[in-house]
Amino acid sequence: MPVTRDIVATYRGPGRVMRRLLAAGPREDRALAILMAGCAVMFVAQWPRIAREAHLAGRELNADLGASLLAWVFLAPLIFYLLALLSHWGARALGGRGSPYGARLALFWAFLASMPVLLLNGLVAGFIGSGPALQAVGLIWCAVFAWFWIGGLREAEWGAP
Repeated sequence: MPVTRDIVATYRGPGRVMRRLLAAGPREDRALAILMAGCAVMFVAQWPRIAREAHLAGRELNADLGASLLAWVFLAPLIFYLLALLSHWGARALGGRGSPYGARLALFWAFLASMPVLLLNGLVAGFIGSGPALQAVGLIWCAVFAWFWIGGLREAEWGAP
């Protein structure tokens, strides 16, 4: 199934999509591609906010974009791998019997699947700026991401129906 259809299907049931992704077998290249796609889209989602801040502060846009690129494409994947390992250990402590790969895939997929809300967040940050609208969209993203991650991790660690 194409990635875009999987993203839409995740909004209807994150466990089913995770079950299908796990059934394809452990492929670290696929997990890394999902993570890197999420990080690349996150970098793009930051453009409106970065452009607004650079314009208002009178700074050079390219320097801010370069810093964001470094953070999201080179540093964030390392942090995501560490967070996935910690979530696997936490699930193990609670009786989970999945693999570290499943925990990585659950986190990486939750991040990529929640990108439509993050793109909206970037637009709100760029066009409206700080305020209740940005906080509301950020809260919605947190809820969606947590729902996807918990649903995927539950499927990966406990094989929940």
